[in-house]
Amino acid sequence: MSGPNIVLEPLMTLHAPIAGAPQRIDETLTIFHSDSGTVEGPRIKGRILAPTADWLRAMPGGSLRVDARMSIATDDGAQIHVQYGGVIGIAPADFPRMAAGETLGPHEMYFVTAPLFQTGDDRYAWLNRTQAIGKAVALKGGDGGYVRYELFAVT
Repeated sequence: MSGPNIVLEPLMTLHAPIAGAPQRIDETLTIFHSDSGTVEGPRIKGRILAPTADWLRAMPGGSLRVDARMSIATDDGAQIHVQYGGVIGIAPADFPRMAAGETLGPHEMYFVTAPLFQTGDDRYAWLNRTQAIGKAVALKGGDGGYVRYELFAVT
């Protein structure tokens, strides 16, 4: 019997533009909305639909907690719900750069998520049994802001 090896298989690239101004509830909670975007991978291709949002919480010590919900419509007509939590760590000096519209790359942030999927479409039922892990590869603030993740199925 072999050990508990974890293998990651490419699942999709997810690109989610930030729609409009975020809702700032208080100093610890900001809600970011997205009403468009794309997903593309070896077995899935589609677009992000509203409602999609991230309830981003500022934690003591400066990290951020992701709590996101997303709706996807595949190019072949399936509806998929995605839910994920995660952790973001960005150096304090990089926040103003990002807010001014610069794009941070994966070497400038720790941004990892753990997506789960739900669908009633038999063609994508395999997603209901898939635990994914994602890593942000680009994060842009300000006008034209977006986040781009690479998602992998854990096998």
